[in-house]
This record gives sequence, C-alpha cells and structure tokens, in this order.
Amino acid sequence: MNWDDTTDTPAEERLVGGSADRDDQAVEAALRPKDLGEFIGQEKVREQLDLVLRAARARGATADHVLLSGAPGLGKTTLSMIIAAEMGAPIRITSGPAIQHAGDLAAILSSLQEGEVLFLDEIHRMSRPAEEMLYMAMEDFRVDVIVGKGPGATAIPLELPPFTLVGATTRAGLLPPPLRDRFGFTAHMEFYEPAELERVIHRSAHLLDVEIDSAGAAEIAGRSRGTPRIANRLLRRVRDYAQVKADGVITKDIAAAALAVYEVDARGLDRLDRGVLEALLKLFGGGPVGLSTLAVAVGEERETVEEVAEPFLVREGLLARTPRGRVATPAAWAHLGLTPPRSQAAGNGQGDLFGA
Repeated sequence: MNWDDTTDTPAEERLVGGSADRDDQAVEAALRPKDLGEFIGQEKVREQLDLVLRAARARGATADHVLLSGAPGLGKTTLSMIIAAEMGAPIRITSGPAIQHAGDLAAILSSLQEGEVLFLDEIHRMSRPAEEMLYMAMEDFRVDVIVGKGPGATAIPLELPPFTLVGATTRAGLLPPPLRDRFGFTAHMEFYEPAELERVIHRSAHLLDVEIDSAGAAEIAGRSRGTPRIANRLLRRVRDYAQVKADGVITKDIAAAALAVYEVDARGLDRLDRGVLEALLKLFGGGPVGLSTLAVAVGEERETVEEVAEPFLVREGLLARTPRGRVATPAAWAHLGLTPPRSQAAGNGQGDLFGA
C-alpha cells in the first residue's frame, strides 16, 4: 500500500524485498492511498506535512521542497503523489541514477509547469554537476545553461517556474549539507508497528476483494518486516494460496501455511536471511567472521549480504557488526533452535553477548 529469497535468487526478486517486478508495481499502484486521510501510519509525518500543504494552499503558493528519508517500501513515493494530489498539481517522476549530467537535469527542469511536483527518487545518487545545478534551481528557480566550451563559454540564465521538489533517499547521510538545507520540510519515515500493518492489510484486502480475518491479518503483519510494501506482497501470495488450497478465506492457519510454502518464517526471515545465520552459527560457531568469508559461505556477493540481509538481521537483534567481524547474538541461536557453544563464547569475542 504506502509504500529482498533464496541464496541463488537476485535481491530484487526476493518476496520480502523492497523492489517489485512490473506486475507487482501495477498492483501496488492500485493500492496506493490517494490523499493524506487514506494514508496509514507515519502519524507525525502526516500531521506535519498536512500543515505544510494546507498553508501553501491558503497562500496560493507552491509548497516548500520536501525531503523524505527512510527504508524502501515505507511510503515515500506514495507521499510524493499525495503531495501533488493535495496541491492539485501534476507530478514528474525521475531518479538520481537517471541524472548523470547537468544537462539531463536542465532538460527536466526547463519543461516543468508552474506548481508542478518533481519527485526525485534516490536523490543521493545524482551526479555532482547536476547536484550543484539543483542548488540554484531550488533556491532561486533559475539555472545557468553553459553554451560553448573553453574561454568562449557563456552562461545563459534560464528562469524556471515555481515548482516543488520532493526528494526521496534511503541514505540521508550521503546528502551534502548544502542540498539538505535547501529543503523546507524534511521527514524520516519509520518502520511500521504490527497494528498499523494490520490496518494496511485489511485495507488492501478490501481493495483486492479478498476475505481475511483479524488473526490472518495479524499473521501476515508479523512477518512483514515493518514494511507496508512487503505486507501487500505477502498478502497477494497468501491470497493465491487461499484460492488454490482452501476456500479463498485467509485465516491465521492459511496465512501460516502459505508463508511456509514461500519460506518466510514467523519473524519475516527468508532463505537468504536464514542462510546467513546458519552459515554464521554452524560453520563459524557464531563468529566473529569477516563479511567476504560469510558471503562465500552462502554463495552470494559481498554487497548482497551487506546491503540486503544484514540490515534486517541487525535490526532484529540477530546479528551484530563488530571490528573483528560479524557475530551472532543469543537471539540468533534461539531463533534457529540451536545451543550456543558457551565454551567458545569467551574466546571468539561473544562473551559480552552471552553475559560471560
């Protein structure tokens, strides 16, 4: 709604991942709320953003530039569309990696209409020349287009109509301060609580014409990693199971059985997550072990383990990053039903984790 599984499956194809294929994107678009009143969760962000937009409408002005940060799937794109809808303005969508030259950005900016919303996803991945051009565009609604080369080059100022830039980033720390400071409103999107995800699931089930009870919604919510996009994706896969294997109604037992088929466990871990934990526990005694060695053990690229599996495992308290390498926590041993080798804990850097 608001909005990576196997050790040999690309991260972007994971059922519990942040990305989606084309069909998933079409369904997710249909489930997106259309205004702030429909948007579930992120209460503080909604309240603050509502004030910003209402004040801008009262003044008859374009809204201030907005920066949204947070993990994938929490609703940044949805909020950008809601901003445009609330302001009665069209929206232009692009991304930082797509803007590799200042000329790319100049072409987009010069074609904007007055009051239009420009949504720039992964804004931290823009090229430096384009980023520097954006400073002037955001502040003065003007860009300088360089004509010619060398000593004969001339800067021609190009006036821009007032517009609202909505920037989205999963790594706000990579944004340079001069760019961050030019946003009038910044918001950090938090992970959702299970109760909020249950509301998301009930709403999506209604839109998808799926019958689901409260226990079924709670079962899916508990495995959704605090992310509405994942909750919606799991709901669709459970719907498929319920239609094929049962009477179409999603109950707790049906949800649990369906997610067992898709190898998403009770805490939301998939095969890649469990593969990392099993290698760490069974092959390396809980660590510490280097990232590259761990990646080889699970047959994945180092970047996949570090960027796809580790953040969730760390957030769940199942894995810790230490100067000596990755270390499993007591919760990881318990989750996989294994007994930690206490005789090794003191010698491998885990003594503090086990209270030794």
